[in-house]
Amino acid sequence: MHILDFYRGRRVLVTGHTGFKGGWLVRMLALAGAKVYGYALPARSGSVFALCGGCGGETGDIRDFSRLRAVFSDFRPEVVFHLAAQPFVLEGYRSPRETYEVNGMGTVNLLECIRLGGWVRSALLVTTDKVYAESQDALAEDAPLGGYDPYANSKSWCELAAACYGRCYLQGKTALSVMRAGNALGAGDNGPDRILPDCIRAAERGEPIEVRNPASVRPYQHVLDVLAAYLTVAWRQAEDPSLAGAYNVGPGASGCLATGRLVDLFCAEWGGASWVSRAPAEPLHESPALRLNSDKLRRTFGFRPRRTAEDAVRDAVAWEKARLAGADMVRLADSLLTQYREQEG
Repeated sequence: MHILDFYRGRRVLVTGHTGFKGGWLVRMLALAGAKVYGYALPARSGSVFALCGGCGGETGDIRDFSRLRAVFSDFRPEVVFHLAAQPFVLEGYRSPRETYEVNGMGTVNLLECIRLGGWVRSALLVTTDKVYAESQDALAEDAPLGGYDPYANSKSWCELAAACYGRCYLQGKTALSVMRAGNALGAGDNGPDRILPDCIRAAERGEPIEVRNPASVRPYQHVLDVLAAYLTVAWRQAEDPSLAGAYNVGPGASGCLATGRLVDLFCAEWGGASWVSRAPAEPLHESPALRLNSDKLRRTFGFRPRRTAEDAVRDAVAWEKARLAGADMVRLADSLLTQYREQEG
């Protein structure tokens, strides 16, 4: 069975469907023939979802439990992907209370809706590689959780809540996994304080790209590989609940790049762009290196990434130049997804 075949005709709820990964996910599911419904804040102008759509849904805050429960009751999802979050490290420093509310209690609200409803066969919660206590090693799933900053720490809280609900309420009812992904890159990301969108904005203004920590190493990977991993785990655990658990989603060793090297790739692809190293006005702690061990994902599901960080940069540049030229972005998005599916086989 192809990854997407499982989803044809199924009711799939995606929280955070208007974000970067959410926009691509609902487009993938829609092309697969799933019945997709989204619940999220409004889409950012120019985002993948704003340009391409992909599902029906409604605007709502994940902290609004009564509204979220009404969505569950009306739609009765069989599969749930929980991507709704405050996803930015720097915003976490600026607004810690809101970050904990959105990421922590928002996740508890979702878990409670699953518990009370009884319809969900498979649920997948998206967290981050930053949930771990800091280490220079390639971290596997049994490494201690930690999370230095408010964003990372709030995501560790999500994981603890998910583990509790899984033990106490969902065994034998809903297969529940958490996915700890590295830095997803690709076409259509326009979020604040993220490296490729920052590169694109500076290049369009004709200004040097300001890189706050060019020596930092991150597990950069193509967004479609990340989403294919999510779809694989949610499908396979629905058919075999014993597979539910925690999984890292990271690139091969070649995808762990210094940020300065990633910006070099962007400058070469864009043409005429340049960058400078510039420390932020208010220096905040950032781990010098994050590396993920994704052997468990490969061993359990045979999953391997098909694309590289270089492919992601190439797609991001081509997407933005096509958008500026007034291209049919729906057609381009579907073409990228078709190419990915054909490559996957």
